Amino acid sequence: MLFKYLPVAFSLGPILQVAARPAAECQAEQQAGAVYLITNQAENAVVAVPIGADGMLSQGTTTPTGGAGGISVDAATGEPVNTDPLVSQSAVTVAGNNVFAVNAGSNTVTMFKIDPKDATRLTMVGQPVQVPGEFPNTVAASAKHQLVCVGTTGAVAGISCANFSKKNGIGAMDELRAIDLGQTTPPAGPTNTVSQVFFSDDQNTLFTTVKGDPAANNTGFLGSFDVASCGKRGVVAQEGGRSSPEGTAVLFGSTALPGTTDLFVTDASFGAAVLSVDGEGAGVVKGQSAIDGQAATCWATFSPATKTAFVTDVAVNRLVEMSVEDGSIIGEIDLSANGNPGMIDLRAIGDFIYALSPGNGATEAAISVVDAASKEEVQFFQMGAMGVNNLAMGLAARTA
Repeated sequence: MLFKYLPVAFSLGPILQVAARPAAECQAEQQAGAVYLITNQAENAVVAVPIGADGMLSQGTTTPTGGAGGISVDAATGEPVNTDPLVSQSAVTVAGNNVFAVNAGSNTVTMFKIDPKDATRLTMVGQPVQVPGEFPNTVAASAKHQLVCVGTTGAVAGISCANFSKKNGIGAMDELRAIDLGQTTPPAGPTNTVSQVFFSDDQNTLFTTVKGDPAANNTGFLGSFDVASCGKRGVVAQEGGRSSPEGTAVLFGSTALPGTTDLFVTDASFGAAVLSVDGEGAGVVKGQSAIDGQAATCWATFSPATKTAFVTDVAVNRLVEMSVEDGSIIGEIDLSANGNPGMIDLRAIGDFIYALSPGNGATEAAISVVDAASKEEVQFFQMGAMGVNNLAMGLAARTA
């Protein structure tokens, strides 16, 4: 016969005493992992939200990064932006049992270790490390190569990398792989900025997407850098390749497609595309689709449940599902009933899609949880009580 844990201690006679299990420990046992984002406020912090065994979210933790967030400027108005202030995907990322977060206002990156028994319990490893660039807005990490790479998009823009260890944290960042944007700090965007850094599926190539500016006849590009193994650690080449796939202009969020060398990328000028990457690291369009009614299709994820991609728009509250074979549109999921204006960073985990809805200051920041198969929103998890507002960025995950 099985006994459930009781809320108080109980006695089985004078011989045996059994104490109640702490509620936090029981909750941790029921976790299927957690999702992570950054508040990106003046005192930046990582918010860790637990994923329950049923895929639903509940109240989590907030852990300071030791750095400051940052806010870009709207190039059209000259005013600070109030949503998507880092103009990027992957402001926070996970590699193994570690979380990495950028601090755009202090030009640093912070590493945390994840408690293996409670994915919401984070401990800083070492101290925030200085990045040799300005306005870091995106971060990638490779557990295979023990590498972390940061993209910066201010007046000093480019990519810098370092090795990390679970004991000592992040080492000194290497020389900046410069990207000449002619930007300011903070940057004026969203165009003409670094969008994302990320590793290929096999982690042997580091990619970056950089937005062009069609109004200035400036075409965006996909950058690629080889990663070589040095024992258990890796090193990223200082020189890389650049390609501007035909028809693209404002490359933004991307995801490496599992088991292939292909990439699924969004382009805020029209929608999204599937890129085949050749032996030189150049992207060639396999298929693409324009998304009707888009305002800014900028973030992407691959769903293992449906074997399709989903993209979001900061100003249109819907998920658009697309083929990873030819980039065709499969359908869309209208989420306007939840009252938020749109979504940014997102991750597909198991049967669900988790998408950050930061709001615009008038609406509360939340995460939309959508069943990838039924195409229904199953939870709208609001985070105002955790101190999250419209400046929030990034969405990464660790699963149990």
